[in-house]
Amino acid sequence: MQIHQQAIRLRERKRGFHLITAEVLQALPQITSIRIGMLQVFIQHTSASLTINENADPTVRLDFEMYFNKAVPENDPDYRHDDEGSDDMPAHLKAAMLGSSVMVPIRNGRPAFGTWQGIYLCEHRNYGGSRDLVITAWGE
Repeated sequence: MQIHQQAIRLRERKRGFHLITAEVLQALPQITSIRIGMLQVFIQHTSASLTINENADPTVRLDFEMYFNKAVPENDPDYRHDDEGSDDMPAHLKAAMLGSSVMVPIRNGRPAFGTWQGIYLCEHRNYGGSRDLVITAWGE
């Protein structure tokens, strides 16, 4: 069994949903040595998240942003946690809904994504800053 791990820092991105698949795979080239295994990507933040979805049509990412902004609005008078601005608590709620990690099977040295799948960084803050990921791959 092989186990490989790499921590990376993603550059700051504007609020929205961003494809990061290429950056993840570039950071851990050892994946190519794994015939069968798993790839986990974990984000070390509570106001951004990760998900896997459509990697071709950019309007999907725009629709994700629109949906989550409607589902979790800013400036709700019932929020208590708003020390860092109106996007603070909504960012935490959106991150909790989507999650802090994704898992992808590895098959023959490559992530076994479906035809139109990619990894999204879901940036829920207006000015979230750089984001730290821990990428782990294991298998035979």
